[in-house]
Amino acid sequence: MTTRPRLEQGYAAAVPELSLPWAAAPVPEPTLLALDEQLAASLGLDAGWLRSPEGLRFLCGDVSALPEAPPTVAQAYAGHQFGGFSPLLGDGRALLLGELVDPAGRRWDLHLKGSGRTPFARGGDGKAAVGPMLREHLFSTFAHAVGIPTTRSLAVVGTGEQVQRETLLPGAILVRVAASHLRVGTVQHAAASHDRDVLERLVSHALDRHHPAARDAARAAGEPDGLTLLRAVADAQADLVARWMGVGLVHGVMNTDNMTLSGETIDYGPVAMLEAHDPQAVFSSIDHQGRYAYGNQPAVAQWNLARLAEALLPLVDADPDRAVERATEVVVGFADTYRRAHTAVFSAKLGLPEPDAQAVGEFLDRLTAERADHTGAFASLADEAEAAGETDRAARLRAANPVYVPRNHVVEEALAAAADGDLAPVERLTAALREPFARRPGLEDLERPAPPGAPPHVTFCGT
Repeated sequence: MTTRPRLEQGYAAAVPELSLPWAAAPVPEPTLLALDEQLAASLGLDAGWLRSPEGLRFLCGDVSALPEAPPTVAQAYAGHQFGGFSPLLGDGRALLLGELVDPAGRRWDLHLKGSGRTPFARGGDGKAAVGPMLREHLFSTFAHAVGIPTTRSLAVVGTGEQVQRETLLPGAILVRVAASHLRVGTVQHAAASHDRDVLERLVSHALDRHHPAARDAARAAGEPDGLTLLRAVADAQADLVARWMGVGLVHGVMNTDNMTLSGETIDYGPVAMLEAHDPQAVFSSIDHQGRYAYGNQPAVAQWNLARLAEALLPLVDADPDRAVERATEVVVGFADTYRRAHTAVFSAKLGLPEPDAQAVGEFLDRLTAERADHTGAFASLADEAEAAGETDRAARLRAANPVYVPRNHVVEEALAAAADGDLAPVERLTAALREPFARRPGLEDLERPAPPGAPPHVTFCGT
């Protein structure tokens, strides 16, 4: 007998002011386009049931067959988008199905993207197309495989509908798994639109869920919860952005509503990968000023942390001046925390026995000057070490540098085929990205940069 998942809504119960019960739109013809069976197993979900008609309905937001399922909810949050503050954004086309506790006792959000309009839709149709949802599947698969903290794609389900964008496109829903969907923008919304009690409950919930060790140590030392959360998020984001930089990932839309309190990557809409190493590389069609360029990502993360600090000030210190002083110390200190993380990531990629900021800087300067292929340059280091008889270093280099990344032109070709009904290229690329460090015969085309003369790669937000 199939054991159906048991869902909870702990966040909605803890801070009900920040969620709204809402149901997904009906899906006329659900079709499974992608399913991460390994992820399903780790969550305690039966992949066979997920493939069944009942399971497909569940993946599209119908929780009626589940035991004592709480209502699905749309979450409210604010955000600075390209520097401009919006006090209310929220899940305009998304729903939190609920929270699932896996066999190891860890709590995860099951979340839908493209499940229809909500009261936060702001004029959108609430739907999503096959291409952008499979893009999330590909990039989050890769990010997880290379050790980048990330939200993950459990499944992508075709809806059988057509979505109107510049043209009619086949519709789809992403089923996303995350430690939670709490964002800097969630804290901003609580601080701007609710009273102190809501902010306190939100911060306490975030610490309990994501940073319990930091919470316990800080409370024992008498440190306020707001300062504890700010420190924890700063540390998590320093590590995250350093890992992005290591593989050449350009997020493309680092708005405060896309910065998680857990330190996981979220929203792969305009994401792209470096080919020629270039700190000024920008791919997003709407980033006209290069705000979110590859080399700007650490500074943007720090700017976002400053916005988090502003929202948390009432919970940082009872004295307003002292609160500003203590929060500023954390925000300014992010730069050193990030530099250490960056040096560690790139020293490992160079196979160095210990962190060496000077060696890292010199190598990256050379890559920039030569416009060398970021992935290829690092992957080739292992071959050079092996040729020189440095077998231990070669092994370290192979473990640190992926051979296969979701190269922009390869991703676009695979997504175009999927939109036309051919999933084989997406499935082939997904298989390569699940094990990106091991070179395999027959995948040589996935290693190559875009051909000479190819037009510049441009990404879109996917809405």
